[in-house]
Amino acid sequence: MISSFLKPSITRVITPAAQGALKVGITPDAVTVVGAVGVISSALYFYPSGRYFLGTIIISVFALSDLFDGTMARISNKGASAWGSFLDSTIDRISDASIFIGLTLGLAKSDDRLLPVVLLALITGTLIPYIRAKAESLSISCSGGIAERTERVVIALTAIGLEGLGVPFALPIGMWVLCVLGCITVIQRIAIVRNATKP
Repeated sequence: MISSFLKPSITRVITPAAQGALKVGITPDAVTVVGAVGVISSALYFYPSGRYFLGTIIISVFALSDLFDGTMARISNKGASAWGSFLDSTIDRISDASIFIGLTLGLAKSDDRLLPVVLLALITGTLIPYIRAKAESLSISCSGGIAERTERVVIALTAIGLEGLGVPFALPIGMWVLCVLGCITVIQRIAIVRNATKP
């Protein structure tokens, strides 16, 4: 939902920079890998030590590479490639998981009761794209659901960042919302596949 409104505007803004990057020989795959390394290392470095706000700011900057590499691929002479699409999708899963793993490590130090909720958010976040990938392997379009990747990442980073600023209940509310929306999205996608495979 969020991406359908914001992505076109952001793409128009970053297109000139993407064109410049291509001219100097930077590839979309390189941007994908650098962005992922930045997100993963930041999440696993800052979050376990409880530096939630700083970590979130840095992660958000690196996360923008996900839009940047896609724009580069679309406007390049070669266009989007099967390998690039596979690499981007796989790295997205690893990057998203690292955010929750880093948060889990931070909460585990104090035996926080929110830990199971974060783990459930991690599980549903992994299951949602798996359902889509499995459905597409059966030639079934399955990109629907109340909370796609953009929504989940925005909610997670917002909640973690606000927690770092000391906003009361920001993290519990954000994680519970993620769990509820994640479970609903899983059910919605299962229903899409079930309806598509009915005899």
